[in-house]
Amino acid sequence: MIQVCSQCGTRWNVRDKQRVWCPRCNGTLLAPATTTPAAPAARTDGAWSAGPRTAPRLPPGYRWIALRPGPPPPPRRRRRPLGPTPRYTAIPRWGLRDSVGAEGAGPGRAARPAPSADRVRTTFFVAAIALGTAALVHVVRYLLLVINRNTLLNWLVADAAALLSVLASLAAVAAVMTCAAVLTRWMIARRAAAFEHRGTPESRSRRALWVGTLLPPSFAMVLAISVAVVLATSDRPTSWALMAGCVALCCLPLLATVWALVYVIELARTEDHYTRLRPVIWSWWLLWLLSSMTSVFATVTSGAQDSQGIANNTAAMIVAYLLALASVLVTAKLFEGFERKPVERPAHRWVVVEDDGKDPAGSTAAVELAGEEPAA
Repeated sequence: MIQVCSQCGTRWNVRDKQRVWCPRCNGTLLAPATTTPAAPAARTDGAWSAGPRTAPRLPPGYRWIALRPGPPPPPRRRRRPLGPTPRYTAIPRWGLRDSVGAEGAGPGRAARPAPSADRVRTTFFVAAIALGTAALVHVVRYLLLVINRNTLLNWLVADAAALLSVLASLAAVAAVMTCAAVLTRWMIARRAAAFEHRGTPESRSRRALWVGTLLPPSFAMVLAISVAVVLATSDRPTSWALMAGCVALCCLPLLATVWALVYVIELARTEDHYTRLRPVIWSWWLLWLLSSMTSVFATVTSGAQDSQGIANNTAAMIVAYLLALASVLVTAKLFEGFERKPVERPAHRWVVVEDDGKDPAGSTAAVELAGEEPAA
């Protein structure tokens, strides 16, 4: 009899006496096997002998268990109960709405509407009135300075002239800043409508349009005001070389105003009328750049203390306000050039001409012979 150890798998011939413990590892011996598996068929004459196939018998205590190779499979996740089936008393409409208009806006933020043309024209009018008034007040102040060379002015007149010049300057600055902000909003909305009508996405982000249009002149003006305050509070006499260096330093941010020109040219080319507006666009940008530089120069030189320096600064202020007024008028002309043609209307209009049956004057005789087909 053969007994197999259940722990080490050693087969022991126990003859005719059944044992319990394995002599090697002291494991439990399985029940003795009374039958031995049949030997395989022998091969004769170059072929296996044909015989009945029988399944091999396992000794008592053994059974076949199918195991998957490798590590055990991961346990399956139990699905959460979905709950009862939803039932509606009416057709649900929460999935039948298309929010097409809010695609361009950010998440949770609606797109602001564009300012109307009447509002932009009103802003131009107010800015022109403010700049003209500021220039007129400084002209009156310059005349008072000329009169003051030989005649002593009353202190009420002198203080009133100084106060009016300051108030007019603040009103002009506020009007120009408001006009620039409204125009930037209009340009952003116009570009979005033009690119959407053409079927192409907007190439510039809203933040880039705001920064490229308003940041360079605002930074230059803030720097010029800071330099003017420093020069006015310092005890050292200011020289023309120092003023020229300060003006050059304050005009450096104005070099970035090229982006505003790029944005306007892109808009004109998208609407297919850049050729018509090219002179107005370039004259607007050059006049705007010259006006900004003149304003910086007038702001930096406003810290003069002597009478001649004050008179020179007043004259510079007059020139700066006149150039700013001209810039506003040219900007209004450019705005009207864009508003003259809506985005939805095509740039070219096709006219149907009736055929009178006559050959055109420039037509030539046929090259092919009679009866032959025309050449390709």
